[in-house]
Amino acid sequence: MLKSFPALTRSARLLALLSLPLAAGMPLSASADSGAAAASAPEASASMQVPAKGIESVTSRDDVASVQARLETALKAKGLTLFSVIDHEAGAEKVGMELPATHTVIFGNPKVGTLLMQCNGAAALDLPQKMLIRAVEGGSVIEWNEPQYMANRHDLGDCKLPLDKIAGLLKGLAAEAAGQ
Repeated sequence: MLKSFPALTRSARLLALLSLPLAAGMPLSASADSGAAAASAPEASASMQVPAKGIESVTSRDDVASVQARLETALKAKGLTLFSVIDHEAGAEKVGMELPATHTVIFGNPKVGTLLMQCNGAAALDLPQKMLIRAVEGGSVIEWNEPQYMANRHDLGDCKLPLDKIAGLLKGLAAEAAGQ
């Protein structure tokens, strides 16, 4: 798990693993369950609704391993970098505890993430992007942080950023991973 970042101190590795990346892509319409407006403009939209707590999700009838495999294939097809996968279930087992299959996939596009960090260096706290895939009754759920929520958190409103494109890409990746 933490060995994916050998040049960093333990504290820095933990921060890296808890952070979240962003990647640019083609805009897609928001899903009915997201509460977000359609993602179509290349820049942040003031009228874009941010989901409660800034978390988007898509469900799948498939198991975590199948969903993760499709997500990794989609990342590669879009030219995104897969940095690491954290298996939380395995971590729980190491300390004698149980957890349903729960994997965090950390990925991104440094070209886009850098834009956000240039606007406000604190955005690095939430980069690179990540998607959580976890087992739920009847399949799995894919969850990720909504980019506009992150932009609001880091006060990125004065910068022209491709937030709608990022949001559309993330929704598309999740839908593909879910088998939709």
